[in-house]
Amino acid sequence: HRQTGCATLKHLSLGVAGLGCEDVLLHLLNFVWPNIFEESPHVIQAVLDAVQGLMVSLGPNMILQYTLQGLYHPARKVREIYWKVYNLLYIYAADALVMSYPMISRGQEFASTSTDAAGHVTNCHQITTLELFI
Repeated sequence: HRQTGCATLKHLSLGVAGLGCEDVLLHLLNFVWPNIFEESPHVIQAVLDAVQGLMVSLGPNMILQYTLQGLYHPARKVREIYWKVYNLLYIYAADALVMSYPMISRGQEFASTSTDAAGHVTNCHQITTLELFI
């Protein structure tokens, strides 16, 4: 039943993309999301398909907000499925995820310092804003 429901939600979300039904789709995502931990391969694929359909209609940033909570979870099985969803997001909508990345102010610099034998403090390297995301 969960597999059939996820397949229905995938097609429903793709059919109403852009029609202003985001609140209803977000409500349905809350029903689908706990099923990402299912062990049956058919249900897992159906849930991931539903998440991909919701990614089209809700936008990848909304799915990313659900995904970020489990990327560094202590349990390996939880991390694996969350990284699988994140990789789907990254493959299909890498350009759209830029909006969800943290903002770094223009004047902020990240530098590590070292002290030489004469006691002078020097910058070893500076990390640019672009390098933080790579």
